[in-house]
Amino acid sequence: MGKTIIFYRTADGKCPVQEFLDSVSGKVAQKITWVLSLIEELDIVPASYFKKLVSAEHIWECRVQSGSNAYRIFCFFDESSVVVLTHGMIKKTQKTPQREIARAEAYRKDYLQRRVRK
Repeated sequence: MGKTIIFYRTADGKCPVQEFLDSVSGKVAQKITWVLSLIEELDIVPASYFKKLVSAEHIWECRVQSGSNAYRIFCFFDESSVVVLTHGMIKKTQKTPQREIARAEAYRKDYLQRRVRK
């Protein structure tokens, strides 16, 4: 039983994860796409590619390494089989910046509030 990946959109229609994907090189975007396909297809995804953040209750990160750069795409689960991608970043330090986690949590909250209304 695979997972479905969807992109979070803000109330005004912006798609932060798409903007991030558009900002990286073609080679990196290809690698990110490959990692996302693993997440969709595999029941158990290796932690090197997909991991729950210890410092956040509901936020996970898709992890992509390309050359010396580490890329992270934040996401959360909507029910058990839908993974909602919020936004991405190039990771420059060991610790994931708290503001990026807070941003993902705010997107999750917004998504859930608007989802219920429909």
